[in-house]
Amino acid sequence: MQLADLDFSKDYTYADYLKWTFDERLELIKGKLFKMSPAPSRNHQKLSWDIARELSIYLKGKAYEAYAAPFDVRLPRKSKNDRDIITVVQPDICVICDPAKLDDRGCLGPPDIVVEILSPGNNQKELLNKYEVYEEAGAKEYWMVASPERAFWQYILNKEGRYTASRPLTMG
Repeated sequence: MQLADLDFSKDYTYADYLKWTFDERLELIKGKLFKMSPAPSRNHQKLSWDIARELSIYLKGKAYEAYAAPFDVRLPRKSKNDRDIITVVQPDICVICDPAKLDDRGCLGPPDIVVEILSPGNNQKELLNKYEVYEEAGAKEYWMVASPERAFWQYILNKEGRYTASRPLTMG
């Protein structure tokens, strides 16, 4: 099967996703396919590296793990069965505090921190969908970083299970 063989109007599951052998990267959000951009820009990669390095320093000696894309994060709703999972995303960086969520295929359940670096290829629908699925899944923090502006938005899950936003910050 090739990417061109997929019907982008159809709903898919993680079980379908596992069968695909083409090189192009896709994310599955609420059953719908989203093409990922080709290799990110140099600025995007540099920013990702800078954030990952700082997180690595902060996490040193702690029992938490951080991963960078490509790394599958499966967000189950009702069941953890591959046929029932309809959201599989590849955040730029994620931090997982519960090692029980990790397996050989990635992370099953919401990471504690999700970092998405915005690219020109991101569209509003994709950004809204990701915000919603991270919030619904219970990711404790969702960070969005705009490159090259290096603006940073941090969303923190409150007691009601909704994100509250910090004011935009500028990274040094």
